[in-house]
Amino acid sequence: MNRKQLTLILVAFVVLGGLGLWLRNRDVASYKTTSGQMGQKVLGDFDVNAVARLVIKQGTNALDLAKKDDRWVVTERADYPANFTEVGEALRKLWDLKIAQSVPGPLAASALERLELNPDTTNHPATLVELQDKDGKVLRSLLLGKQSRSQPTAPSQFGGEEGFPDGRYVMVAGQAANGASLVSESFSSLEPKPESWLSKDFFKVEKVKSVAVTFPEATNSWKLARASETNEWVLADAKPDEKLDSSKISGIPTALSYPSFEDVVVNPNLAELGLDNPTVAELETTDGFTYTIKAGKKGTEDNYYLTVAVSADFPKERVAGKDEKPEDKAKLDKEFKEKTDKLEEKLKAEKALEGRVFKVSKWTLDSLLKHRGDLLKVEEKKDEKKDAAVPAPAPVNPVDATLPPVPPPAPEKKSE
Repeated sequence: MNRKQLTLILVAFVVLGGLGLWLRNRDVASYKTTSGQMGQKVLGDFDVNAVARLVIKQGTNALDLAKKDDRWVVTERADYPANFTEVGEALRKLWDLKIAQSVPGPLAASALERLELNPDTTNHPATLVELQDKDGKVLRSLLLGKQSRSQPTAPSQFGGEEGFPDGRYVMVAGQAANGASLVSESFSSLEPKPESWLSKDFFKVEKVKSVAVTFPEATNSWKLARASETNEWVLADAKPDEKLDSSKISGIPTALSYPSFEDVVVNPNLAELGLDNPTVAELETTDGFTYTIKAGKKGTEDNYYLTVAVSADFPKERVAGKDEKPEDKAKLDKEFKEKTDKLEEKLKAEKALEGRVFKVSKWTLDSLLKHRGDLLKVEEKKDEKKDAAVPAPAPVNPVDATLPPVPPPAPEKKSE
């Protein structure tokens, strides 16, 4: 390599380095200037795909959403899966956040209090949102302040004069000197509440063929079964005087068709949650799935706390029919594989729920956890008073000394 070539390389290196530095400074300047022009990005340009942690803090409350093994989890809930859609939507809004109206700086302490952009105050503290990369480096940091509200078109029937949130005051953290901005996003859901960010995908029990519920009090336990989905339910070990009431058991087969949960309990105290001596429900389906639900209650609380265990036994290979035609085999094999793949996927997803304790609402299990007597017909008892013989009325004596004598009829006048 001669001197001329070396010189050209050095010049190119300097030019490229200077260009990179200029682009970096421009990006930083854009990020720091929040009191800019309408339509300008509040946080400037950054690689949203590099964000691996979303931290939200307000007062003493904190939330840490982290990306681990290509999935988002809620750290405060022992890395339980987060709602990917909600996390992705929050990141998209922050990346695309634009100024609707600027609030020139510098902002005094009184202005920060009025706009609720002070994160250290105890009265309406600002919400701090940090976007970090996989190494914990803060890429962007934003303070969410007071929400702006639309003017109500008419008085509310529930009282109050405020309209709906239609925006929010925001400020890049630590940059009160550069002012704040009013944006059109209200960020109502961007709160440090771990339970609100959990993925609510849960197990689903379909095509039930048997249900057995075992209570701590054995006399309340029962088991229902049916030969097929079209057959009637039968009470196992029914006593001669026990007859099922179809209206009382109609909701049992679908009780866990679409269950949901409110929260995940970390480091649960089983005795405190009533899970040291739980009510156990075992449900079997025609697809070969078996669900074992253990449920308990915490004192006088209306909520239930439950664990779920799932197993499945379904055929992995299709048995060809006796008179099956060759042209039908490929179609039937494909249909069988698609069904088997769905069952395998369902089993894998529901097995991942094992080992967790879930908090569910009262109505989730109430239609399933009925006592044995609540499933039976109640025989109407005869009302002895109504069925008792009514005494016959006393005979009327034609001559009663207690009654005044009846005068004889007056004689008829003869017509002249």
